Amino acid sequence: MATSGEYTPARRRVFAATGITNASGNVVFNFNPAFTGVPVITHATQTGVADLTECRITSLSASSVTFNVRRSPAVTLLGISVIQVPQPASGVTVHCMAVEAGSI
Repeated sequence: MATSGEYTPARRRVFAATGITNASGNVVFNFNPAFTGVPVITHATQTGVADLTECRITSLSASSVTFNVRRSPAVTLLGISVIQVPQPASGVTVHCMAVEAGSI
């Protein structure tokens, strides 16, 4: 920090990537080089199917993050939409952003 009344914010490392889930619904993003600590993660899923889709972080470290994506197909019975048991969602695009943790 300068002593002349100016403030220079610290720069943070940012990682952004896109991946496709495998047959088990998993996708892994490796940070190379690894962050100095566990980063803050955000994600979004992109799929052409209208089923209910959930995406969870199943593993997180300074060097990688693993997501698991599942979808719950809907079935209509007697005019009522019923959601089935979640299944692994293969072929789903996951957008991942990791930012070095720290104070604002």
